[in-house]
Amino acid sequence: MAERKGFTSMTSNRLALTSAALQDHISKKLLLPSFSMSDPLLKCRRKLPTKTKKSHGFVDKDRGKEREYVVDAPAPLTLAERMGLVAGPAERLSEKQWTLVKVRSVQQGESARPCAICKEEFRLKPQVLLSCSHIFHKACIEAFEKFSGRKCCPVCRRKQYETRVIHDAARLYRHHCAIRIQAWWRGYVKRKWYLNVKKSRCPREKILRQRFFEEKLQELSDSFVQYCHTDTEAFLSDIDHSLSSSRRVFEELERKHASLSEPSEEHWDRIQNQVIQRDVWDCPICLTPLHKPSLTGRDSSSFPRYRHSLLLSCSHLFHQHCLESFESFTADSRLSCPVCRSVYHKRLL
Repeated sequence: MAERKGFTSMTSNRLALTSAALQDHISKKLLLPSFSMSDPLLKCRRKLPTKTKKSHGFVDKDRGKEREYVVDAPAPLTLAERMGLVAGPAERLSEKQWTLVKVRSVQQGESARPCAICKEEFRLKPQVLLSCSHIFHKACIEAFEKFSGRKCCPVCRRKQYETRVIHDAARLYRHHCAIRIQAWWRGYVKRKWYLNVKKSRCPREKILRQRFFEEKLQELSDSFVQYCHTDTEAFLSDIDHSLSSSRRVFEELERKHASLSEPSEEHWDRIQNQVIQRDVWDCPICLTPLHKPSLTGRDSSSFPRYRHSLLLSCSHLFHQHCLESFESFTADSRLSCPVCRSVYHKRLL
């Protein structure tokens, strides 16, 4: 009887220990870490946020590059796992296994894709690699674990995964930014070179060539105006003043030349000799023959006598009627020779 009571007490103690171990395992492994079995309402006890220094990754000072590390620390075994009631956790991944996982994620292009939770690019934000070869933002996966209440991959639904901080997306983003900066700089250099060539070389097309010379002429005009260092209106007024002064000088010279006395007989004789030496006996106005018996020894019967000739002081001969008609149709008050445009004195021959 006593033996039976001792056996039942040992059995009850073992059952109590087993139930306590299972309850402890359930509270630590299966339920949320923020829940407590002692709380009858199972209220979540929120932890106060701690101030942490934001950083985009850890830099190894010895090697001068960002360091990758495993976030999850090995959890202590529960009583049920130590007693063998529940299977223990799987062994943690080694460095070689993490290398294979990372190679598989690179082949799948996980770092080049946006985060599967927030659908945003990784850029320089911290990212984590799961043991199932899927990559997420570190803040996104922590928020997913917190609000889902379990540790399960959002893509493949794998449970009890390990997490490792990596920086592949940050390196890809820096490389992409460097390529864009280089492309922009090359484009800027080429555009600047093209503008210089465009200013110095004449195009072959007709329309572009015309536009090219118009721009060159405009540049020359602008540079000429800027070189004057004066106002354009003042510059043009100076030109008008110079032209008016020149006109006055020429008018005075013409008046002096017109006011000269009539040539003497000797001067008229020299003029007649010039006419004889020139040997031109056609009127420059009507282009018909001239007749002057005193100058020419020709037969006067072949020329009509009513068409008298006039000798000008500039040694040109005209029909009297032609020259008088020319003078009547001349609008200028100052008469000038129809041939040499000089002021003249005339003499009837």
